[in-house]
Amino acid sequence: MNNFEVVIGIENHVELKTTTKMFSPGPVSYGATPNTKVNIMDVGYPGVMPTVNKKGVELALIACHALHLEIDPIVQFDRKNYYYPDLSKGFQITQQYYPIGKRGYLTIIDEDNTPVVVKIERLHIEEDTAKQLHHEDKTLLDYNRAGIGLIEIVTEPVLRTSYQVRKYLEQLREILLYSNISDAKMNEGSLRCDVNISLRPFGSEKYGNKVELKNLNSLANVEKAIDYEIKRQSQILLTGGTVEQETRRFDEKTKSTVLMRKKTDATDYKYFSEPNIFPIKLPPEWINDVISQIPELPAAKRLRYQKDFQLKETEIEVILQDYDLMRFFEVTARQTTNYSMLANYLIGDIQGYLNQNGLTWAEITLLPEQLAEMLNLISDNIISTKHAKTILPMLLKENISPKNLVDKLGLKQITDSTEIATIIEPIIITNVEMLSQYVDRPERVIKFFMGELMKLTKGQVAPEIGQKVVEELIFKNQKK
Repeated sequence: MNNFEVVIGIENHVELKTTTKMFSPGPVSYGATPNTKVNIMDVGYPGVMPTVNKKGVELALIACHALHLEIDPIVQFDRKNYYYPDLSKGFQITQQYYPIGKRGYLTIIDEDNTPVVVKIERLHIEEDTAKQLHHEDKTLLDYNRAGIGLIEIVTEPVLRTSYQVRKYLEQLREILLYSNISDAKMNEGSLRCDVNISLRPFGSEKYGNKVELKNLNSLANVEKAIDYEIKRQSQILLTGGTVEQETRRFDEKTKSTVLMRKKTDATDYKYFSEPNIFPIKLPPEWINDVISQIPELPAAKRLRYQKDFQLKETEIEVILQDYDLMRFFEVTARQTTNYSMLANYLIGDIQGYLNQNGLTWAEITLLPEQLAEMLNLISDNIISTKHAKTILPMLLKENISPKNLVDKLGLKQITDSTEIATIIEPIIITNVEMLSQYVDRPERVIKFFMGELMKLTKGQVAPEIGQKVVEELIFKNQKK
């Protein structure tokens, strides 16, 4: 493997988060009954005319800006001509000659913590095809997907390892998700990834024959497929063979890539300008207005979480990995200042509860205001973290106020110093022998009297206040 340089380029197809399709009023809905969300434009009825989805163009502009691409203010479409069962109208509307964005980049951090700039060649808008459902003896077609707006993002062949590819995809997915451009779910097909990979001798300028890897439905499979393909191509080259230009898929059972089809010459799709959509000139002020509405991106959130919330890097990464968790954190953080404890409960007890019950953050019934109220009760010494362990499971199951629950269960801590002193001082006075050990073993003595205090109050005393009172009483009675 060390004899060759690995050359990898990525093509991503991203479903845009619109309510209607890119060139028709057909509705967009994942998981609907097959062929129930289809417009006559999506299947190419004679005489139908396309209309451009304004929201789709807005989302493409946002993606261009987030990926540092140069924006073409004149939106033009082309027709890619071919017939295939998943494209019944015989052509696809795309942007072959005038992509809306070109020459951008995304910076990732490599395994050795050095930055790697991944150059992005282009981003263009197009429409999706129907979904094919392959069975042993037949193939079914679901036209619900036909016509859904896509952006295709193409990198230059600048990636060198499966780790770099994974980091690129993770960062791209974050941007798509946090910008509300797409759901970006690889398992549902709203973020698809094709990998072009080839090997060449180190120092060579000429590219080797590339193999296209398709149908990669998870980041883990992308990494495994690339690593397998590097080994396979290396073995072929080391034994004097030639890597064939072909398309392969990843087989999860065998953890290997499998031939789908050979690639010969490039297919001539006879592109020409889409005759039913005239070029659209986007006013600069409209482009600026769209860009100005981009939500805060993950990189900016990382800095803010460190600065404003003083969270650890590991806590930030866990929170930002799940968009719904991030939203829960941010809404809760507006109602409490106990940020560190908030992060601990979210990624600890509450995440554990969700895992045990097979739930996601989008399905949680606990409300941010409930959690914030519980954290504020802890901060105000009204309840202890031990009490929180008791009430949190109840809050996760029913919509109830933490304050009401604390009153109902009698969990409120004793915080009045005079009341605490009244309880513990007789114990301190009568334990002369223990008191006399304070000079030599102060920690042991404090621990003993704190234990007595907790026993007498059944753990209802606020620990910090209780310890302060105990220390004051020890000092006072020692002097007598």
